[in-house]
Amino acid sequence: MKVRYTAAWVGAAAALLATTACGAETTRKAGEAARNADRILAALARATDRTEELGSARIETTTELKATGGGPIAMDGTYSWGDGPAMDVEMDTAAAQMSAPQDAPTTRVIMVDGAYYYDVDPQPSGPLQGKEWMRIDVSAVMGETGVENMAATADPTATLRYMTASTQVKDLGEETVLGKRTTHYRGSLSADHVSGSRLTDAEKKAALAALEADGGKLTADIWVDAEDLPVRISQTGAGMTVTMDFVQFGTTERITAPPAARTGDLSEQVREQRDTAIGQ
Repeated sequence: MKVRYTAAWVGAAAALLATTACGAETTRKAGEAARNADRILAALARATDRTEELGSARIETTTELKATGGGPIAMDGTYSWGDGPAMDVEMDTAAAQMSAPQDAPTTRVIMVDGAYYYDVDPQPSGPLQGKEWMRIDVSAVMGETGVENMAATADPTATLRYMTASTQVKDLGEETVLGKRTTHYRGSLSADHVSGSRLTDAEKKAALAALEADGGKLTADIWVDAEDLPVRISQTGAGMTVTMDFVQFGTTERITAPPAARTGDLSEQVREQRDTAIGQ
């Protein structure tokens, strides 16, 4: 018996072939997307490991605050993360609103062992009388949550590490940054990403604290060179954008606190002001 290939049968066969082809194409694209995602996360993981290994870098940082509408706040100096987050930088005095205790155009700021130290002009009276440094506990400025989040602000490996938990990271191709050929990655991170990630419990806690401070979502652009090192990291959250340019890795001096005899402590005054402001 001959089979008659009616129009309906031919149409159904064509539809079946098309569906099979689409299914195969969808599967192929899904596989490529998964492999691409794995490749990107592996690249960020390598960058994290390399950066953690080196432990410190000279970094030029700019912070743009959307709410103020003013110019960016620039900082240039050493960041260290090998033995806990620390930094020793010069920042614009006026932009940082430090003109009252400091006449110089730039102010040196050290952050180490859970406290900020500001190089100021000796004052005629009060806690800073005859002192060259003003000390303020990080917790007095940022609260206890801020202390937990300190790694995210002073440890550039934190953003790299957190982004390995994201499922929304893209490879934007090659770009030249600071004279180096780099690969540009862009991703965003939310609490759902962190909760379902392979980060350790301590890393998850720190990442969630960072996300809370950043308004629940962190977006980052990361440029990585051929040596698996970040050249630039720009992250946006909580109404600000912080861009870090990595000028040189390692070979930096150990960051230490100024001598206590030359330091005046304003932690309690700042803590009281912060508590009053929160209570209003």
